[in-house]
Amino acid sequence: MIDETLLDAPDRLTRADPRGLLRAVAAAGAQVRTATRAAQESDLARINPDGRPGTVLLAGPSPATPLLADLLCALTGDGVPVRELRPTGALAAPGALTWPLPRWVGPLDLLLVLSADGTEPGLALLVEAAYRRGATVATVTPPGSPLAEASAHRRYLTLPLATAPHADLADHPAAPGPAWALVTPLLMLADRLGLIPPDTADADALLAMADRLDAVAERCGPAANTHGNPAKTLAAEFGAALPLLWSEGPLARAAARHGAATLTGLPGVPAFAAELPEALTAHGALLNGGLALGGTDEDFFRDRVEEPPVTRPRVVLLRSPLPPGVDGPAATAAQAARELVFEQGVTLSELEPVVDRESVGPPAPLLLAAEYLTQLDFAAVYVTVAAAARS
Repeated sequence: MIDETLLDAPDRLTRADPRGLLRAVAAAGAQVRTATRAAQESDLARINPDGRPGTVLLAGPSPATPLLADLLCALTGDGVPVRELRPTGALAAPGALTWPLPRWVGPLDLLLVLSADGTEPGLALLVEAAYRRGATVATVTPPGSPLAEASAHRRYLTLPLATAPHADLADHPAAPGPAWALVTPLLMLADRLGLIPPDTADADALLAMADRLDAVAERCGPAANTHGNPAKTLAAEFGAALPLLWSEGPLARAAARHGAATLTGLPGVPAFAAELPEALTAHGALLNGGLALGGTDEDFFRDRVEEPPVTRPRVVLLRSPLPPGVDGPAATAAQAARELVFEQGVTLSELEPVVDRESVGPPAPLLLAAEYLTQLDFAAVYVTVAAAARS
């Protein structure tokens, strides 16, 4: 359970957050803005696209890698296959990891490599392997790092990792917020290469997204009371629940998968993500009861003093905006989800945009995904900080 009085005490939240997680997630907009301007001043502006790659591959040890892969999958649609390379290694430490290159990779493919420090030997080896295959490579990494030097040696596009000034990086590998510094330049590259719809992630679109992230941070930040703060509300709900993040649409799927990974990797809250309509069967068994050892609800005479608390599921529904004129199957899946959850007596929340609710028409897809991601990031941080305050 979360002490909800803590959520409405900004000073206590700050004292319980020595790792700077709240500052890190609040700086997401500043990270996007700084990375966008740095990319505009880099060699990215001199790229002349010449056709599309056969496959886009991504590699890196950061949580930003699967997030970028999901965002690109959502934005490219069926236009270009996107594949994340999974690392292998005897140890989980980044220095011991290697990223094997599939045998079929060749001159028509594009490899994107992102690293927050650029010191992983396995990534430099991956760049060399791609060079031998004739593949095109682009990297995002700190200037002067071994990865940057390996990329520059082979005359590949090397985009500098530019973090926001005065935005301290959080002392946790799963901390949200800094991932935007890695993701933003490669979204701009995808836009420049024509891999995604025009103007989806150009400089103007990303600066608008940065403004939106700032607005969400103000709405979800520590100074905003729980009432009217969607992130604090989610955190209070997740404190004694099993979060099930159900998504409808590819960008909502990206946010749900990232949210589940952040909840698991940061506060250690087991969370699961699934797409509709598959979620109705994939998580159906989880809706039937709480997760706990001991007696059942029908065991009237059991000893309730020593038994563990029951963890009840909570479904959070995330939906992408539908294209104009499209309804029916998608709306049916969401309604079926609501009906199933209601029949099982499980609580349901629906994540919604928290900015520009009165604007006409749905928000731009990338803006909506950024809103969802930031709300879930703030919720995970609040759960983490509340757990630290109890210990």
